[in-house]
Amino acid sequence: MTWNDEFETLPREALESLQLKRLQQTLQRVNATVPFYRESFRKANVNLDQIRSLKDLQRLPFTLKQDMRDNYPYGLFAVPLEQIVRIHASSGTTGKPTVVGYTRRDIDMWSELMARSFVAAGAHKGDVIHNAYGYGLFTGGLGAHYGAEKLGASVIPMSGGNTKKQIMIMQDFGSTVLTCTPSYSLYLAEAAAEEGINIRDLKLRVGVFGAEPWTEEIRQEIESKLGIKAIDIYGLSEILGPGVAIECIEAQKGLHIWEDHFIPEIINPDSGDVLPLGEKGELVITTITKEGIPMIRYRTRDITRLIPEPCICGRTHMRLERMSGRSDDMLIIRGVNVFPSQIESVLVAIDGIEPHYMLIVDREDNLDTLEIQVEVNEKTFSDEIKVLQVLSARIRKEIKDLLGITCKVRLVEPKTIARSEGKAKRVIDKRLDRQ
Repeated sequence: MTWNDEFETLPREALESLQLKRLQQTLQRVNATVPFYRESFRKANVNLDQIRSLKDLQRLPFTLKQDMRDNYPYGLFAVPLEQIVRIHASSGTTGKPTVVGYTRRDIDMWSELMARSFVAAGAHKGDVIHNAYGYGLFTGGLGAHYGAEKLGASVIPMSGGNTKKQIMIMQDFGSTVLTCTPSYSLYLAEAAAEEGINIRDLKLRVGVFGAEPWTEEIRQEIESKLGIKAIDIYGLSEILGPGVAIECIEAQKGLHIWEDHFIPEIINPDSGDVLPLGEKGELVITTITKEGIPMIRYRTRDITRLIPEPCICGRTHMRLERMSGRSDDMLIIRGVNVFPSQIESVLVAIDGIEPHYMLIVDREDNLDTLEIQVEVNEKTFSDEIKVLQVLSARIRKEIKDLLGITCKVRLVEPKTIARSEGKAKRVIDKRLDRQ
């Protein structure tokens, strides 16, 4: 089932023609209204009249997160502030936050794309959508909220936190769709069990999870513990917020990126060269309908690939492979590129441990070290020491086999690793403190 059948199933030729028309209009507009882009195009010796095909997009310079910080707060806005009806900002771990503005038309478009995304995930007008994404400067909560209302569903604006109340509300109000981070969904299942409630007995049937990387193994864990279909959604505040791409419930294999609003490219993160279709690299997105703050060739730092093969759902928009990490979140340990999601895929496949872990990276005697702290379940924790030793050895071996690095493994008792109601913190890199 689709929300907007005309645009979601456009033939490829018509879709690309629409993309080019909207791209050309966007480029002319930002050149006229955003000094940063006008100067950027000038320095790159780009004549916008020569952008005559989608392939010509490669001639344009990239936009970086640092460019947003350098133009903080409103320097990249393409309309006067009086036309901006909503301002969001990223949480930002360092420096100034990245600020994004939305016109009334942007909000309507965002709501439309989130409604489209909910339908792709299997939601419909009769659903009760329990929205546990955070409300506020973070785009997640309000993005999902407006999309749920556009769909015509009943939305519960829970936001994050107050986990016991979340469970009570889901139970009493008959929630059928859950939106939150994947790690928080597992925390909800765990907290429900502590209250003597089997979360599988609730009316939940679909979960729409994003805002942090997660693996296929974590999906299986969520679907098993919550008794639902777990759908991956992708977005980032610089581009829109949630609703840039989403899996369809029919396939659950790659996220359809709404190409009538965004042009995706995959580049080599080191050279910046565009990679052939189907190869894995860094995702770059150009917005072609945003008014408030259009983004031209924005480097997301997310690592994925485009899947051009037709999908069984009938949508013609290409799919993004599940994000395998970020080029700037990648850990380099003794010369080996390591993504936390790779380690997660090993851990969640091993019986006896829980999907809660922490990676501690440090440096001793000028050598990088990696310690993996992972919770064991109640049964394993009560087993003999020999059983725990065998489990630790297995984890070390599987990490060594996969990544080629030696790690320390520390098994910790259940519920000792801090839970997160937002994005889960998975890595502590102590090397940064030694620089």
